[in-house]
Amino acid sequence: MYSIRIAGWLSFVGASQFLIIMLICEAIYPGYSISKNMISDLGVGSTAGLFNSSIILLGLLIILSAISFHSFHKNKIFTILMILTGAGAMGVGFFPETIRLYHEIFAGITFICGGLSEMLSFVLIRFPMSIAVIFLGGLTLGSLVLFVLGVHLGLGPGGMERMIVYPVILWGAGFGGYLMASERR
Repeated sequence: MYSIRIAGWLSFVGASQFLIIMLICEAIYPGYSISKNMISDLGVGSTAGLFNSSIILLGLLIILSAISFHSFHKNKIFTILMILTGAGAMGVGFFPETIRLYHEIFAGITFICGGLSEMLSFVLIRFPMSIAVIFLGGLTLGSLVLFVLGVHLGLGPGGMERMIVYPVILWGAGFGGYLMASERR
């Protein structure tokens, strides 16, 4: 029972601290535009230390959450997807966009596995949260397809990337809150 609450706390803290740090970095990065700039632009320049340490912490907490939650649900595919999401996030922090190939590989792993984790969590939770995770996962994966195709829907490349990332962050915080409040049934 404690492992599910710990998993929830880890997921909630990871997502929340990253969202807050990302917003702070956007505010203090000179000339930053959420429409024109990619999120990973925050990982170079004046905000690099803060942003990269936050995304590495996010990845670590996702991995620890996945391991802790696995003892409750035993769904190997979900656990693997979560661990890959966390490893991808850590890779984004260790390899900023100036190391383009590795950065893009780790970002892709994070985006794909994060979206699939959202979708698969549908089978692990109850209604109405189960419907919310399908919506968020669909938004992440659909936005990823549009982004790869260069379709930005008037949001700019940075805005479209946020349509991939924000649902994963919301899911991490919401899923974490759900797990913290859960009782074994």
